Amino acid sequence: MLTIGVRRLAAVAVVIALTLPLAGCFLGSIEVPAALDIPRSYRAGPRNADAALPSVVWWRGFRSRELTDLIEEALTSNFDVAVAVARIVQADAQSRIAGAPLLPIVNLNGSATRSVSSQTTGSGGGGRFSSSGSSPSTVYGTSLSASYELDFWGKNRAALRAAEETAVASRFDREVVALTTVVSVASSYFQVLAASDRLRIARDNLAAATRVYNLIKQRFDVGTASALDTAQQESLVNAQRAAIPPLQQILRQNIATLAVLIGRPPEGVVIRARGMSYVAIPRVTPGIPSDLLAQRPDIREAEALLAAANANVESARAAFFPSIQLTGAGGYQSAALKALFRPESTFFSLAAGLMQPLLDGALLQGQFDLQKGKQEELLQLYRKAVVNGFADVERALIAVRQTALRVRLQRDVVSSTRRAFEIAETRLREGTVDLITVLNTQQALFQAQDVLAQVRLDRLQAVVGLFQALGGGWQKPADVGRRKGGRRSGSRRRR
Repeated sequence: MLTIGVRRLAAVAVVIALTLPLAGCFLGSIEVPAALDIPRSYRAGPRNADAALPSVVWWRGFRSRELTDLIEEALTSNFDVAVAVARIVQADAQSRIAGAPLLPIVNLNGSATRSVSSQTTGSGGGGRFSSSGSSPSTVYGTSLSASYELDFWGKNRAALRAAEETAVASRFDREVVALTTVVSVASSYFQVLAASDRLRIARDNLAAATRVYNLIKQRFDVGTASALDTAQQESLVNAQRAAIPPLQQILRQNIATLAVLIGRPPEGVVIRARGMSYVAIPRVTPGIPSDLLAQRPDIREAEALLAAANANVESARAAFFPSIQLTGAGGYQSAALKALFRPESTFFSLAAGLMQPLLDGALLQGQFDLQKGKQEELLQLYRKAVVNGFADVERALIAVRQTALRVRLQRDVVSSTRRAFEIAETRLREGTVDLITVLNTQQALFQAQDVLAQVRLDRLQAVVGLFQALGGGWQKPADVGRRKGGRRSGSRRRR
């Protein structure tokens, strides 16, 4: 009997297996619209796009040991990065859950049942109780049971592939979070340095304005200056004094922001550097646009999510076809424990079932349409991420170039206004200059110095923005030769 049952089950499996090649004919492949056109170069980029590609540890190019220490601490202690790592663990677990239906489920069962029959259901008629009574009986059993769904149409394989692509996307999401954290640390650090510079400038200007005020007051005491002249200079002194508290607020608030980014309380964070003069400006070139697709983690994340959506569509389409379930059980069963493992106590059962959905209230069709809609959504998000990536690099390149020009021009402004103020102050001591001229030169110098500090901050942040737009640091390929169409023969990989 066992041999006949096994042969019948094998015959059913062979017949079903012969239909497997038809699955591809029914399901087909999920077609995705063509990708975007990739430009050959950046409009605002340099001629030699590979002269100085960003390093993997690109923040060290600023030559600030303090900044390097803060960033490296943030990469290990930042709370958002830790949350992203936890999401990776969840995604990996979800992929294992999705892969479970591809393997058979095997259970070990054991039982011991003791029962007594009712005395009122015996052979005696008229509802009379049986005088013979009923003796208790015990049945012992142990068995192995297994079940397995034949994934002929690829439904479970597609679900597993979707979960795996989602796990890949979670890793790129972690890179996005880490890059955002590094950029935030650098930006906050530079704002602290800029606030320190502006505080120093404000205090120097306050001292200069006070010095001029004392000269005017001396002239007023001897009758060579008016009360209006004294009041105007006093107003400028007070304005410089009032500019200091907001700068102190910016300084302290950005230190608190840095503390959160590195996972420490603000009371334990001390910034030693006292200005932007301690920071170098690294040189960086963007490479070619096609490289950006492999370097930006947000683009890679969108690509992985799109691949997961494609797999989900395949799984939803395969759900329209029959599901085939194989089950089996075998073991021992006996009324006496000592006879449980004898050959005559063995039993087994084998079964194959097929279920074809017919009427489900359009459930499967709705699920398929839902996955198709998500696929289209993620396709457009991927295309948007690519175009945004190119635009981010263009904007960053323009910002780096223009802020460098603004710093150079503003330095000339500060130099000329300082020279004018020094001449005006000298002539004030000599009594040969109009006080309105002195007042104007002071205001022009104070404003020019403060603007220079802000422009230098803009330049540092523009460089940081370029690194962020490029996806962080790259590793140079061994072969930098060009392919036809502007692609490289060697691919860059992130660390």
